[in-house]
Formats: sequence, C-alpha cells, structure tokens
Amino acid sequence: MRTVFAKILLWSFGTLLFALAAYLFISEGLAKRFQGKGGPFERMIAFQVDQAEETYRMGGPAALDRYLSRLRTYFGPEHFFTDAQGKDLVNGTDRSALLAVAHGQFNAPHPMGDRFVFVMATRDGLYRLIATGKPPFTRWSFLPYLGIILAVVALLCWMLAVNIASPLRALAQTVDRFGRGDLSARVGSQRRDEIGDVGRAFDEMAGRIETLLTAERRLLQDISHELRSPLARLSFAAELTRTATDREAAVARMQKEIGRLTSLVCALVEVTRVEGDPSARRVEELDLDQLVRELLDASRVEAEARGCRFQYTGAAAAVSGDRELLRRAIENVLRNAVRYAPEGSAIEVTLTSDGGKAVLAVRDYGPGVPAETLPKIFQPFFRVDGSRDSQTGGVGLGLAIAHRAISAHHGSIAAENAVPGLRVRIQIPCS
Repeated sequence: MRTVFAKILLWSFGTLLFALAAYLFISEGLAKRFQGKGGPFERMIAFQVDQAEETYRMGGPAALDRYLSRLRTYFGPEHFFTDAQGKDLVNGTDRSALLAVAHGQFNAPHPMGDRFVFVMATRDGLYRLIATGKPPFTRWSFLPYLGIILAVVALLCWMLAVNIASPLRALAQTVDRFGRGDLSARVGSQRRDEIGDVGRAFDEMAGRIETLLTAERRLLQDISHELRSPLARLSFAAELTRTATDREAAVARMQKEIGRLTSLVCALVEVTRVEGDPSARRVEELDLDQLVRELLDASRVEAEARGCRFQYTGAAAAVSGDRELLRRAIENVLRNAVRYAPEGSAIEVTLTSDGGKAVLAVRDYGPGVPAETLPKIFQPFFRVDGSRDSQTGGVGLGLAIAHRAISAHHGSIAAENAVPGLRVRIQIPCS
C-alpha cells in the first residue's frame, strides 16, 4: 500500500466487509430473538393454535376447514390440524409423516426437501397445528441484492479514491515540473476542500518564487548588458591616469564614470525591488494629493536649476499601496519631465479622480518622443536619444521603474505626444 489510492480502496472495502459481518451478526440475533421462546413469533403461533382448537371444538371439521383456509390465504403455507398421532381432523388424512419430520421439536421450522415443516402443539398436548410449504425467502435470497449494493458501494469507494488521489497526483506532477525548472507550472485547482487549499497555496508560493527568480535573472542580464560600456570607459580612464599629461582631467573623468556606475547599480536594485515579492510590500492608505505635493517640493530645486517650474492642479484622491514604490514611480516621471522641459517653460501636473481611479497627468513642453518609439519608452534601458553621454541621457530605467511600480498597484501608465511636449498619464485604483 504505497499509494493513497490503494489505501483508500482497502480501507473502504474493509469497512464494507465489517459492515456486512455486523449486519449478518445482528440480523441473526434479531431473528433468534423474534423466533425464540416467548418471542413475538411464538406468541402468534400459540394464538393460531388456540384459535384452531377453539374453532374445532365449537364448529367441528367444517368450521376448522374454513379457519385453516383463512390461514392459508393470509400466511401462505398449507395448514393442517391433527390429533397427537397425525390424523387430519378435517378429512382424516394421515399426516404422521409430517409430524415425524419435527422429531418432537415444536415451534421451530424443519427442512423437508425444498419445503419446511412447522409443528405446534396445543396447551393440553392433544392436537397439532402443522404448517408446511416453501419458505418465502432464505438467507441466500438476499445475495443478489447484497451483491448489487456491494457493487454500487464499491463503485462509490472507487470514485472517492479517484477524487482524492487524482488531484494529489496532479499536484505531485506539478511540483516535479516546477522543481525541474518550469516556473510557469501551476496546479490551478478549483476544489473548495483542503486539497484545493494546498493547490492554491502552492500556486501562490510558485508565483512568488517565479517573480523573485525572474527578477533576479533579469537583473543579471541587465547588469551584464549595461555594465560593459561603463566598465570599458572606466578602464580607459584608469589607463589615462597613468599616461595622460593632464591627470586631474583623467581623474575627473574616472570619478564621472564611477558616479554613472553607481547610479546604474542603484537603478537596477530599484527595479529589482519593484519586481520583488508582493507580500513584502507595506500596503497602506495614502493621500495621493499630499504625496504629489511632497514630491513637487522635493523636485522644485532641480526644476529651478534647469530654469523650469511646476504648475500643479490637485484634487482629493485616496489610494492603497506601498508608499515608497509610488513615490519612486511619480518622482521618476517628474524628473523625466524636468530633464526634457525647455528653460522658462512650465511642467503641468494635474491630479483628478475619474471612475474610481486616481489619474495623475504630467506634461512637459519639450521635444516630445517620435511616435514609433512611444510604446518603447517604458522598456528598461531604452533611451530616445541613444546616447548616455548627451546632456539629457540617463540610464534608461526611470520610466521602466515607474511602469513596473504602477503595474504592481494594478494601475496603468501611458505616454502621448502633447505637441509640443510629452504627457505621461498614471491611473491607480482608488481605495
């Protein structure tokens, strides 16, 4: 019994056999109690004997014959009333052979071929009431019905075993697939019992593991891809410090490359945090209007340094989410607008509530984005200008971080050309 299926079947059939044995034992006991001395059956027979004797004494053979006919009508077997030697008191037939079958044992059935003989004596012992006929049923008469019941119950037990063992096998196969590297393997159970709970718990665990491993793999791929150029420039700058005549300039260049590497690594870590385990996020009720105002105040110095300003129109909007993730997402959108806004222009920021969603729009009056590249600006490391060394070029992760953070809050982020400039629209479900 190495499988749950076999154990369930064996236990079910064992229960059936026990129930059958208990039924036979109890029915045998009840039958003996019913037919035993002083039981209901004996009292009924005694009543019939008394009635037959009384009928014979008061009405003679004719009345006795009518009474015996009524007994045959109601109870089935043939009934005879004889004297102690076996002479039939209705027609004088010798019934001593039937009395001999009983061997002097009254009030109990005795087999005679395929028939039975039942002999009862009157109280004074002068007369005998004999019943003979085919038994209406025997213990084996119920065997076909019992077989049908056993077959039905066995089928139900088999269905029960399949119902329990099949999902466990599917769960084991899914766990094996997941363990072999198929991170998309899921149970997908629709059951509402404990087995379904186990399947859903596994799916949740697998989802978290897949998210973490996918984020880790993506981080390694991004790092290996994006660190090549900065490391090459840093190596070149280090070489210059040994050979260049202007070593101060070479050191400054090296420091600049180190700063860019630091920014890149910090951005990569931030992306990984956004894609991390959802259960590790600190979800709370947030006043989005207050959060936007705080971010505008924090970004105002950078905007003024570039010669632009914020123009904000707010509204009450409450959302539920991770404050730090939302802060980084909105901050990256604002910094992106500041980076491209022309000197002396205004960056329009509006917050509204529409259809159960908080809608934050950030518009700058910069050059905008070519229409064919609009869908790509939220991809990691995508840069419209294609150069990290240009005045506005970043590492290409700001909007990617914003996109993943907003998606983690079941929201959406999109961009469109406002002619002039770019408008980024964020939608987050209100709480």
